[in-house]
Amino acid sequence: MNLAGKSAIVTGSAAGVGAATALSLAQKGCNVVVNYTKSEAEADAVVAECQAAGVKTLRVQADVSSDDDCRRMVGETVEAWGGVDILVNNAGTSKFVEHANLDGLDMEDFQRIYAVNVVGPYQMIRAVSPHMKIAGEGAVVNISSVAGVTGMGSSVAYAASKGALNTMTLSLARVLGPEIRINTICPGMIQGRWLRQGLGEETYDNLLKSQQNSLPLRRVSTPEDVADAVLWFISGGALVTGETLLVDGGMHLGFAPLTAR
Repeated sequence: MNLAGKSAIVTGSAAGVGAATALSLAQKGCNVVVNYTKSEAEADAVVAECQAAGVKTLRVQADVSSDDDCRRMVGETVEAWGGVDILVNNAGTSKFVEHANLDGLDMEDFQRIYAVNVVGPYQMIRAVSPHMKIAGEGAVVNISSVAGVTGMGSSVAYAASKGALNTMTLSLARVLGPEIRINTICPGMIQGRWLRQGLGEETYDNLLKSQQNSLPLRRVSTPEDVADAVLWFISGGALVTGETLLVDGGMHLGFAPLTAR
């Protein structure tokens, strides 16, 4: 897919992976919807960066757990640019709870996490698919997590939601083709504010140092690393659909032996 002049929606794009992805798309000539729920000032900053790349942007406040919001965001995109070619389902949420603490999660926690991490992407895909079908070409990338493969992560509910997102990608890949390709990226630890706030400064710093010393590639991903993988799925993987790509420095392989340098 040649990205120049295309239109993309990146959910949860006020910071982190979403912001890096929106900017990367803009730098390739793609018009971008910057979506946020609360971080208006940060969304404005991302919009300004994208506009500096010479593309058109929309800033849309919307909660992907609301179907009305999803349909409204897609409608505004189509009204502005005549269609939507790319969807990156990046918006996500969690609750940081030790897995052994079974009383740390309740039904409402599961429902809230699933509403954003699973139902939200489904609603966004449902809203964009008619427009992508009409255009004859579309690409969807879901941002999942290695937690959905390993069962690790910030909480049991989060890991379960990402496993569900991975499975949903397989289900939809079978029915969205040939016009629409849909794939999933599973990052490991990502350097940045979200994980730092969730874990706390000390735990975050210790985990970062540990993984930098023990992962097979000795490096923890940045938002830009994940954005690079998103762009490949969109513009480089013409015959790839229903795929799950782990971008985790080799975390899923287990930690490297200390003698392996």
